[in-house]
Amino acid sequence: MQGEGTLAMSIYGRLRRDILTGLFEPGERLPLDALGERYRVGLTPLREALNRLSAEELVLRKGKRGFRVAPVSRADLVDLATTLCWVVEVALRQSLAKGDEAWEEAVVLAAHRLQRLDSRLPSHETGVDPEWQRRHIDFHMSLIAASGLRRINDFFATLIDRYDRYMYLGVDATARWPRDTAAEHKAILDAVMARDADLAVRLLQAHIRRTAEIVEASWTARLSDDEIAPGATLVSESS
Repeated sequence: MQGEGTLAMSIYGRLRRDILTGLFEPGERLPLDALGERYRVGLTPLREALNRLSAEELVLRKGKRGFRVAPVSRADLVDLATTLCWVVEVALRQSLAKGDEAWEEAVVLAAHRLQRLDSRLPSHETGVDPEWQRRHIDFHMSLIAASGLRRINDFFATLIDRYDRYMYLGVDATARWPRDTAAEHKAILDAVMARDADLAVRLLQAHIRRTAEIVEASWTARLSDDEIAPGATLVSESS
């Protein structure tokens, strides 16, 4: 039988995944009784899990009114994209400077494992496949793994989790503004294997910005009848 601490961690992981993947909508109330029934858990581990998520700013606690899923916003999206681009500038360059043959092999393996699931790329028809998403994160983490900057790498992992929440929210826009994600990954891999730091950083930052631009455009389109193409002004090249 699981102890309360272990149970709280398990519920925390499940709730976190369900929030990041959009199962719970931004701003949605999280009543304890309904959550308890859904996850078959008591109030104590549930509160512990929610408080942990509140510390990560994925859940908001509104006094006696209980918990809500943290909202999303253009400002937060821009902030995340800009910060990710800054982190990549440092971490990827360091990884390329320090990475050895074993690191290169790990990057190639991560890219190959991701490529094998190209048929499951996110789309408005199929959504986001959890296994594809896990391998997608693994590929991005492998790129900076040799940087030797543990805190920056940990920070990047936290940011990419938050950013992926927006990817889930924007997946319906892929029909209107398609992208060749597999080709983007291949170009990044080729630049990394060539040890071309300037090109690798530029391509990875463009990859990050593209997600933000598609989500931004999809939000704008919901408020307008006009076709609005994803713009390059959301996160500038100099960010």
